[in-house]
Parts: sequence; C-alpha cells; structure tokens
Amino acid sequence: MSNSDEIKKGNFIEYLEKMKPEIDGIIEKYIPKNIDKKWLEFTFGVPRYSYSLDAADKSLVRPTWDFISRGGKRWRPILFLLITQAVNGDMEKIKDIVIIPELIHNGTIIIDDIEDDGELRRGKTVLHKIFGIDIALNAGNFLYFFPLLALSKNRDKFKPEILVKAYEIYVQEMINLSLGQGTDIYWHRGGVEDIKEEEYLQMCAFKTGCLSRMSAKLAVILAGASDELAEAAGKVAEAMGVAFQIQDDILDIVGEKFAKGKGGLGMDITEGKRTLMVIHTLEKATEEDRKRLIEILNKHTDDTKERTEAIEIIKKYGSVEYAQKRAREIMKQAWAETDKLLVASPAKERLNEFVNYLIERKI
Repeated sequence: MSNSDEIKKGNFIEYLEKMKPEIDGIIEKYIPKNIDKKWLEFTFGVPRYSYSLDAADKSLVRPTWDFISRGGKRWRPILFLLITQAVNGDMEKIKDIVIIPELIHNGTIIIDDIEDDGELRRGKTVLHKIFGIDIALNAGNFLYFFPLLALSKNRDKFKPEILVKAYEIYVQEMINLSLGQGTDIYWHRGGVEDIKEEEYLQMCAFKTGCLSRMSAKLAVILAGASDELAEAAGKVAEAMGVAFQIQDDILDIVGEKFAKGKGGLGMDITEGKRTLMVIHTLEKATEEDRKRLIEILNKHTDDTKERTEAIEIIKKYGSVEYAQKRAREIMKQAWAETDKLLVASPAKERLNEFVNYLIERKI
C-alpha cells in the first residue's frame, strides 16, 4: 500500500484512481474471477459431500464481478487506509480488511436496486435484470457476510480482545444499516410528509454513514489505538457518509454527468425520495407548490416533464444551496473534533482533502 511520501503526490482524484487497482487486487485475492475447488474450501470449509463449482461460479462469483467491474469510487476502503496511516497502524497487517466496507457496500447497492426496481446502475442494466431477482438478492446477501473472512483468516495477527471489538463494530453497523434503509424505503413509499431535517440526517447516518463509520472505527481499533479515537474517527466518517449522501441527492437533480449513469436527472423524484432538498422545499414552499411536489413524488412518475417540474420547484426555494451549505457545516463540525486527536502527518492532510472532495465532487 502507498506510504506517506506517495500520498503527498497529485490531487485527490488521481490518488483515488491510483488506489483502485490495489483494492480490487485484494478483493480478487478473496474472490478470484476464476474459482476452483481450493477456493470453495477456503471460503466454505471442507464439504461433507461435494460442492457444485458451476453453481458457486454462476450464482455468486459472476454476478459479484459483473457488478464490481463496473467501477465505483472505492472511497470507503481508501478512508480505511488513510485513517490507518493517520494513527500509525501497520498497513501490511490490516490491508486485507479493506474488502469489508467495499463488498458490503456493493451488496447494499445490489439489494437497493431490487427494492427500488431500478433500471441502470453505473451505466449498465441493474444486476437483477441480468441474472434474476433470486440470484441478485442472494449475491447481495453473500456480500454482507463474506468479507468477514478477512478478519477470521487473519485472526492470528490481532489480539482476541481487538477481534471481539472489530466483530462488535461490524454487527452493530449492519443492524444500523437496516434501519437506515428501512426508513428511506418507508418514506419514499409516500404518505409521510412531516419528516424533520434531524430525522433525515439520522436516516443518512445509518443508510450511508454506517459503512464509512465502520471503516474508520475498524481502522483505529485494529491499529491498536484508543476507543476515544475510534469514536471520534467514527463521527467524522459518519459525517462524510451523510455529506456524501446529500451530495448524491444534489447531483441527482443538477449533475448531468452523474445522473447519466442512473438513467437521467431526477431519478430520486421517480423513486419518491424525501431528500434534504425536498424536506426544505416542503417547509418553505407555498401551499400550491407543496401540494404539487408531493403529488409528483407520490406518483413515482417516469415522465421527464413532471420530473423537471419537481426539480424546478425544489430549485425555486433555494433548496439545492441549502443542502450544500448543510453538508459543509456537518463536515466542518465533525472534522474539528477529529482534528484535535490526530497528529500532523501527510495522511491527515490527505484525509482533510478527502473530506472536501466528498462534498464538492461533481460525479
């Protein structure tokens, strides 16, 4: 993995692109693109009877790599690595752990696309419309649990009490993730119009913030640093997840390049999502605009004109600018707390660049 001198070079986007192949290489170490019986035994143990290599390949490995190969920013594992460096952790000792947040993240997207009945993801047809809902759902669930092998296969590198903490972090965040996703689903079904901003932020903290918080806390705990630092790093990482979600919501209605890979601008309108911008608009809008926006959201319309109309209502009340402002405020407050606990280093500087990238990105 990159050392402190390497992370000084180039801008942050270049750094992200440079790190992707290394992360994908670790993923492939655990899920080879061409599996054999040795991998089946490594992953599932010695069979009592006999494994079907063909079934494992076509139901798990091929769908997984179809999805992973589409791209993605890999920012959660990179966050894990940066925090490990910032707390002087042993990079060689912990590097395999990067697969945990990344594979879980991909699993959540596969399942999210089924729940939202999506059409496109990362510019290609959603996985369940290629392999079927049953295969995609099972593959998504597989990615929730499989990456724990990175901990169990490396247990001899860590003290038992540290491993226990790591497993506890994993379990709690996976529980939290379900509430975040469930809340989002419940809201965009319609019929709930009095959502408070604080409730939305909590939903984001669980739906999107869980895996970044998991990354940060695992990095600190596995590096042998203090629980206090783990909590502080977890808070700034959670804020990064929240800011990332807010920026995703913003780009869905103003980012042409970003929205292209999802099917066009306003897909969140089609899904009826109650974003921070929608919540702000509903608070500030006239009764006429409020009713119309709710009507369009509840229709789950795929009509381009209606989506555009909803976007214009949102823009009319300065809700895009408000969401951008709140994302920056959330990140600034969270970073201030962590800044005090991390000593000056190239990794800390890069982490600060990372924070700014997530809330200013255009794609």
